[in-house]
Order: sequence, then structure tokens, then C-alpha cells
Amino acid sequence: MDKTASAIPRRATIGIVAGSGPEAGIDLWAKILRRNAAVLGPSFRGDLDAPPVVVLSEPQLGLSMDLAANEGPVWEAMQSTACRIAAQSDAWAIACNTLNWFAPRIESLGLSSEFVSFPEVVADWIAATDIRRLGLLGAAPVTDLGAWSAYRDLAGLIEIETPADRALLQDLIYDVKRLGSADPGLRPRFARIVEAMQADTLLLACTELPLIADFPTSKTLVDVTDLVADALVARSLAGGDRAAMTPAQQENDA
Repeated sequence: MDKTASAIPRRATIGIVAGSGPEAGIDLWAKILRRNAAVLGPSFRGDLDAPPVVVLSEPQLGLSMDLAANEGPVWEAMQSTACRIAAQSDAWAIACNTLNWFAPRIESLGLSSEFVSFPEVVADWIAATDIRRLGLLGAAPVTDLGAWSAYRDLAGLIEIETPADRALLQDLIYDVKRLGSADPGLRPRFARIVEAMQADTLLLACTELPLIADFPTSKTLVDVTDLVADALVARSLAGGDRAAMTPAQQENDA
């Protein structure tokens, strides 16, 4: 098998913004690698066929758990990180559902790299399914579906159910960040929240929740980061021509 540099196809570079939280960035990267291998199937050669990935983890973005109180410093950190990741990638995403609230502002920056937003990917997924009712599980700014929710427009696409006690879920998410996903007390707490939902299909719209979702349940759990990983891999595989461009050519092409 020819493993020379000339035999390695050009791939568009994927960017990941992490920090809210750092473990969520690792999780998205792992899902990108698994999806990439699955798409390539028998032709996958291992290291040579992995997509180029750049990860920037900014701790200041962790203030997004209370976005209403921290909008200013969070946007300052988000804008700076977006400019840095866009300069190093062809398509990128934020490994945090809450931070995707800034999607319109990010788009207005006119960055040369494509920003792949979580709500956009979810809307595409809903359009491709026949699901009529969906449970939404995420941090409080997300699940209240108000002015601070990146998913506030979902109600116009599908019937949405949110947890009866959003504070319980918010506390659980904080504890995943604080204790780490291996803590044995987290999964039973999450299982109780899941089973209390009436909807059969639940959208895990917080990057901490998939880290503790490996328990038996009759519900269908849809991980938003899986959907985003699929979208990023598709762009990496299709983006060879763009990856070959110089930065100036990329800017003209955008």
C-alpha cells in the first residue's frame, strides 16, 4: 500500500472551540474521528485518513452557564476565539450548545472559515425526520426557550417538551463539569430526569449530557454533538479543493 505523502488526499481542516467545557471538546473530536472512519469504511487507512483538526480551549467561555449575567465577557472571549479558530480551519463548531446563541454575531464577523452552528444542524435533522414531538435537555439558558436560548426557534418547527424542574438538570450539568463524567452519582440522577420526560425522543442539547448518557433507557437519546460531528466530517471530506487554496484565495472564495 502506498503510504507516501503524495498518496494522502487533501482534506479541509476542522476546527473545534472548547472550554465550556474542555471535556466536551475532547468528546466532539472523538466523535469526528469515529464518524470519519465509519464514512470511509473499508478504505480507511488509520492515521493517514484522519481529518486535520485544530482545537482551541478557552476557559473564559465557561461563564456561559449564566449567559445573561456574563454576556459581555463571554462574547469578548468568543469573538477572539472565533477569529483565531477561523484563521486555522476551513469549517468549525463550538463544542457548547449555549454558546451557539452567538451564532448571528459570529456570522456577522465575516470570517473566511465556515461556522457550523448547532441549531442549524438540528433544524436540518428535524427536516429529515418525521418526528413531531421532541424533548429538549440542556442548560437552563437553552431549555427555557427564551431570549437566551440558541434553540428558541425550534418551537416553530416541532412540539417541544422541556423538563418540569430545569434546576435539577442545571445542577447536574454543573456537577458533570465539577466532578467529571466518571463520577458514579451522575448517571442515576440523569436517568431519573430522562424517564420523567413524556417525549419518546430526547435531544441532548448540552455537551456534558452525552458524557453520562450511557445507561439503559426506553427513550431515544439524540446527541447534538453526533449530528455536528457528521456535518463537520462531511465538510472535511468535500473540502479538498478549498484546503488546497492559499488564505487569500479562501477569502475570495468565501
